[in-house]
Amino acid sequence: MHLLFDLDGTLTDSFPGISRSINHTLTALGRDPVPLERLRTLVGTRLVGIFTELLGQDDQALVDRAVEIYRRRFDESGILDSRAFPGIPEALATFRDSGHSLRIVTVRSVGSARHVVRHLALERYFDAVHAPEPSERACDKADLVRDALGMAGADSEDAIMIGDRADDVRAARAHGVRTVAVAWGYGAQAELMAARPDYLAVTIANLVAWVQSAG
Repeated sequence: MHLLFDLDGTLTDSFPGISRSINHTLTALGRDPVPLERLRTLVGTRLVGIFTELLGQDDQALVDRAVEIYRRRFDESGILDSRAFPGIPEALATFRDSGHSLRIVTVRSVGSARHVVRHLALERYFDAVHAPEPSERACDKADLVRDALGMAGADSEDAIMIGDRADDVRAARAHGVRTVAVAWGYGAQAELMAARPDYLAVTIANLVAWVQSAG
């Protein structure tokens, strides 16, 4: 079975570093910081989209400046606030030992995603990281799912997408891929249930059991 994992909110709890880096960026640009409740709803969106919304304008130069400040801040200190959710390394080891192929599919830029995976010592579990280049201003996660399936040589019925937001479900469903929504991430349960995943995993143990039975 080919398992496609979202990164932030699914494998890693990166919200503390993300939120601090966003508010650092806003402050550096002379704007007020944003409450954490609002920032939590934005995790899983490209940085360009986040700063276009938070800055309240579509000024490409200003948004690009914000993205530059954010990336520097996150890479220097925000990443230190990231951690793998408890039980994730063990679950990934179980999947690998069971013969599954594991890939990451994330809208975080590819260099940053690989940096996080290395920092948390998760790289040994994954065959590849599928993510946009930093210069890409628009990215549809469904395109990344398609690329992951193509690189793996996988049929849609032999793959499962695992993520914490409705967009993960939508992106996978665009290619006929089964989906597991995880309840420990940043998506509200109402959002996840409205997306109608094939399974809602409340715990990591639930996830492991369902994938193993599906495989």
